[in-house]
Amino acid sequence: MKKAVFLAVGVLVMVAAGTSSLYAADAMEKKVMSREDAVKLALSAAPASIAAGAAVMVPGEDGTMVEAKAGTNGFTCIPDVPGGVAPDPMCMDPAAMEWANSLLSGAPKPTNTVPGISYMAKGGQHYEKDGMIPMQESPGAKLVDEPAHWMLMWPVSAQASGLPTMPNPGGVYVMWDGTPYAHLMIYQNPNKLK
Repeated sequence: MKKAVFLAVGVLVMVAAGTSSLYAADAMEKKVMSREDAVKLALSAAPASIAAGAAVMVPGEDGTMVEAKAGTNGFTCIPDVPGGVAPDPMCMDPAAMEWANSLLSGAPKPTNTVPGISYMAKGGQHYEKDGMIPMQESPGAKLVDEPAHWMLMWPVSAQASGLPTMPNPGGVYVMWDGTPYAHLMIYQNPNKLK
């Protein structure tokens, strides 16, 4: 089974995959991250005002996700989205979590009834192949870094909105256009594009 690339669904992917270790990039070597460092990294995904009240989930010793910090504002942060080569923390509100759960459960479309927002202030990664961003890793796809960004988990169409479907200097695009899981990507600083 191909490993899906989940830029917006990290916490649920980690639960489903049973990921039990977190890694921090240290030159060319990966080292296991302490729980304290994992919490700090997870909270770095969101603006300080949101991180202050966010819950944090980290992988436990048995591979299941455990709460490392209780939250008060409905946001949940994780220290890493599996599939990349460097940690890419994420913080999601309840609607974004519901969107992610729909994707992972194979629902034909997301079930959230209000827009969800997800923050990745440290950036993230996605695959590109043939000028497109596939929903899952495939042979010949290239892993590409993305700068700090937000994601709006709500139906959007490139044709209806006039927005592009790939990263661009404008900093906004529709990821996974033409699927029920299309969502809006908003770069914090488009000038950081390589």
